[in-house]
Amino acid sequence: MDISRRTLMSALPTAATLVAGIGPPAASAAGRRRDGSVGPDGQDRLLANADALFAGDTASNARAEVAAKLTAIDTAARRRLAALDGAGPGELFRGTPLGTSEANLNASFQYLWEIALATRVADGGPASDLRGNAAVRRRVLDGLSWLHEHHYGDQERGYYGNWFTWEIGISSHVSRTLALLRDEVAAHRPELTGLYIASMDAYLRNGKDGDADLDSRFHTGANLADITTNRMLQGAVTGDAERVAKAVADQETVYATIDPYRLRHGVTDGFYADGSFIQHASVAYTGSYGTALLGRVTQTLKLLDGTGLAAGDVLAGVLHAWVTRGFAPLIFEGWMMEVVRGRAVSRTAGGYAAVTAVAESVADLSAYVPRERAAALRGYVKHLAETSRVPPDPGGFVSPVSVARYAGILADPAVPAADLNPPARSIAFNAMDKTVHRRPGFAFALARSSDRISKYEYMNGENLMPWFQGDGAHYLYLSGEDQSEAFGADYFTAVSPYRLAGVTAPAEERGTVPELYGNLWYDNPERGFTASSESQNAYVYFPRGTNTFSGGATLGAFGAAGLVQGDDAAYAALRAGLLPDDFVAYRNARATKSWFLLDDEVVVLSAGVGDDAGRAVTTTVDTRIADPGAAVSVTGRLRDGARWTGAGTAPLAWLRYADASRGTSVGYVFLAGPPPTVERETVARSRRVVRLSNPDTVVTKQVFALSVTGAAGAPAASMAWALVPGASERRLAAYARGPLSVVANDTGLQAVRHAGLGLLAANAFTAGPHRAAWLRLDGPASVLARRTRAGAVEIAVSDPTMRRERVSVTLRGRARAAVAADEGVDVVRVPGGTRIEVTTRRAHGRSFTATLR
Repeated sequence: MDISRRTLMSALPTAATLVAGIGPPAASAAGRRRDGSVGPDGQDRLLANADALFAGDTASNARAEVAAKLTAIDTAARRRLAALDGAGPGELFRGTPLGTSEANLNASFQYLWEIALATRVADGGPASDLRGNAAVRRRVLDGLSWLHEHHYGDQERGYYGNWFTWEIGISSHVSRTLALLRDEVAAHRPELTGLYIASMDAYLRNGKDGDADLDSRFHTGANLADITTNRMLQGAVTGDAERVAKAVADQETVYATIDPYRLRHGVTDGFYADGSFIQHASVAYTGSYGTALLGRVTQTLKLLDGTGLAAGDVLAGVLHAWVTRGFAPLIFEGWMMEVVRGRAVSRTAGGYAAVTAVAESVADLSAYVPRERAAALRGYVKHLAETSRVPPDPGGFVSPVSVARYAGILADPAVPAADLNPPARSIAFNAMDKTVHRRPGFAFALARSSDRISKYEYMNGENLMPWFQGDGAHYLYLSGEDQSEAFGADYFTAVSPYRLAGVTAPAEERGTVPELYGNLWYDNPERGFTASSESQNAYVYFPRGTNTFSGGATLGAFGAAGLVQGDDAAYAALRAGLLPDDFVAYRNARATKSWFLLDDEVVVLSAGVGDDAGRAVTTTVDTRIADPGAAVSVTGRLRDGARWTGAGTAPLAWLRYADASRGTSVGYVFLAGPPPTVERETVARSRRVVRLSNPDTVVTKQVFALSVTGAAGAPAASMAWALVPGASERRLAAYARGPLSVVANDTGLQAVRHAGLGLLAANAFTAGPHRAAWLRLDGPASVLARRTRAGAVEIAVSDPTMRRERVSVTLRGRARAAVAADEGVDVVRVPGGTRIEVTTRRAHGRSFTATLR
């Protein structure tokens, strides 16, 4: 569901209606007093919804499946109370010293919230003397007063460290605490609400006049959703209808699909028409900030239910589109793919944990959408639970009501488990330079980058060695595996950052940001480099590439993607003399790459592989990790039919990597190029090599790396291979007879043909006509064409540069007529064939299709 700002504004109540009073629509008698004026029912409803959201209700808490969640709330509160009792000088909680650490201050507010929550848990669950405990609630209020007096209220002393803590983190804990303990605050510390709201407004220093600012680069996407949700609660507690109305209106800008050609407030953060999600202006972030946004907006749906403050069906429709188009393609057997997790890939809480928030939101959303959609969402919830090696943990849900709803879905025999993805699917997330290809048994995720999208994200000592994660790094997920043992933080810990699967990297040693500068960032205020400055973002935290070609096309369940590897923005700026002399940036190797995504294979072509600086360059075909004791084997055959022994330099036909412990395998068919090198070693490293705050736990893994290395100063090379998940030796041997063939492989054109599928796929990287078998391409372009058994030709075209007005493709041979064609596609008969003219202007990399007979 692509939803524009105009659509949202027409569906939501007007600002005047909202300010007139927080209440349900006029048609509802519950929202009006006898004299006809709008009563406080809407405000009360919002606060009652907040109570249920965080503390559950009698119905939810009575379910046996919710008891563990309620016990966890109670246990956490008792642990915080013990720390409160044992606090020393300068502390509110033992072990959490205050005065210089914003993280400790945020934690202190969080601990007060956890205590407050335990006192407000609704009846129905396990008995607890904390529930309704007035004395404990007073202790929370005392703690709030003390923190405000000594560490929060003084604006001159405050706002050190991370801006997020002051504008979002602390405000989230305080706003929820004030909402849940509103009666106690009003009765015993009425001044607290005003003090804190004034301070929270003052700490919105990236805002405007003590409020969110839609023009601020800090107040976008998930961050804006957090800020506005906090302000909704604040307004409801104080009866400030204008604050609530403004917060709702501000948050609804997050729901609109981003149109990159008509940006509002210059914001590129949010969901795009192709399902992409971007945060931090250029980071693909569905699996971290995106999950936070999904959760927050689902909470908004629940908070505003029945208040008349939002069109619930419209908002539910937005969320449904996010789930089906943006999240489901990126989740494989309960694991969130690495390509959209930013710096979170270095955290020990991996892809399974990231899906927990999605499961909660989908379960909740199923209660707010029409019946058919609700059935599909409930089936997906059960699918996540049944296919994941580590099912979503409802103990990590925010709401006890969500836990109850989730448990009800799993227990319902009338709900069949069903994926929201079809069995075969290829998705070009071109707006965020990512590609996902799914088949029964595997999923392939590819990370690209460009002058539009960041190569990687490093920040706050997380993801310390990210340099090549956007240079064609791929992740091949095999069905039935525990993905936390194959990928996640342990993959980045054990595998050299220069040998990530799919990467072409020069032979050099790079330094991490802390190693280079002795700090978590490059500190040079005189040249504009501070912790959260735009320069820091552009050149240290998440630099974009300098290349323009990154994208691809999809034709049904098939896909093509291409990338011209380039330097990052920091290196280009340093060469141009725009950065200080002590700033460190690294030059990249050169490569032009294509990935052709078929039924059984992912075919990879590389050309122009080399280095302008004369360094040796390694292209990694694949890298896989396994436990030290896993029964891993590597077998293969040479092109002359002899068995591969691991020695010699004779051309290889294929190799097969198999992990008998997991029951998985991957085949590699070598179509052209130098012979690869097979490396197997046992690696032991601390998880802190990828994230400073990780536990100092040593990870030991078997590492299998298959790569091709060009010597220093060697001429540019080309190579081609196919990844064949789950292949047997017999099947791999059959590739000697087809059906794959390389049509072209140079820096101007890369193309392959699959005879069995009748498919021809090509990427043209340069201008001018290019001939690929029976196609002539006017590059740059990405094209797939398939001859069906019925004699028709299906074709898909995209502009991976996102800069062209039109793309032309000519089918040589007898003239053909269009049976069906997307808007913007013209089919013209020309001498010797049929020309397809595609208007790609402002299509943002979208594929255009046509069927010809």
